[in-house]
Amino acid sequence: MASAEAVAAVVEAGGAHVPGLMRDLEERLATIAQSHGPTLGEHAGATIAAGGKRLRPLLVFVAAGPDPAGRDAALRAAVAVELVHSATLVHDDVLDAAVLRRGRPTVVASAGRSIATATGDLLFSRAFAELAGGGTVDPVRVLSDASSALVQGELLQREDAWKLQTTRERYLRRCDLKTARLFRAACELGALAGGGKVALLGEFGERIGLAFQILDDVLDVSGPAERTGKHRGTDLLDGTVTLPLILARERDPELERLDLRAVRTPEQAEGVCDAIAATGALGAAREEALAMVADAKADLPCLPEPSQQAALELVADSVVDRYS
Repeated sequence: MASAEAVAAVVEAGGAHVPGLMRDLEERLATIAQSHGPTLGEHAGATIAAGGKRLRPLLVFVAAGPDPAGRDAALRAAVAVELVHSATLVHDDVLDAAVLRRGRPTVVASAGRSIATATGDLLFSRAFAELAGGGTVDPVRVLSDASSALVQGELLQREDAWKLQTTRERYLRRCDLKTARLFRAACELGALAGGGKVALLGEFGERIGLAFQILDDVLDVSGPAERTGKHRGTDLLDGTVTLPLILARERDPELERLDLRAVRTPEQAEGVCDAIAATGALGAAREEALAMVADAKADLPCLPEPSQQAALELVADSVVDRYS
């Protein structure tokens, strides 16, 4: 995730309206989490509280700009985006039977599959209720499209599990669906709220979303666990083939012959991680992500508001900062 310092810099650069919106976001998320009884409230609240640095809602606010006329729409959109993101994390943990998320016990680990599924469903449904309350159709369509993409990406990941023949192109397609489309939606929703350049800001979001996922996959190999909140090589143990492994197999005959199903313990996964790192694949994957960030920043001078441009450049830099 982006560092707290990097996010604070974005908040400051985004304009005087952003800090207040970030506070309102937290209040609204807490209210929603507690609105459906103590059991779901406990787990929904814990999920939201563990939600990282709120990069996606921050994108909504910065993309919306300072026009007070769009304030309510921007807040609704930011809440909805964060709720969808939180819901996907809960459901992913159910599918993966994950024990930890950002170093904390997952809902499925602490409360079981039924409660975890219900918690994720609650978060999804409340996301669309937030947007529907704004009374316009376009934001609902944008988030619906992104949510459909998330499901497609998850299905693609399941289909590709354990398949070492997964190509770079198919991997990037999966990253686009599972991660980048929600970044795109955050920027488009902000642009719709503030009357900004929807297409330009959407492209920016999608590119940094792709870079974000690639760097996340690099971190899964490089670690350490104290930073990522999970063991090195968790993707390997799940059978998920990511860019570092794809690139490393092109460079190392031993990895090219790897039987991924034979990697069953954290210790074995760490050994494969070391072998991937030794090929230089981590640096190559990082360079691909950096190129995407540079492309994302290249169109920002077209924005009319200098503070918006500066804040979005800092968002892009914060994506890189999570690897540094």
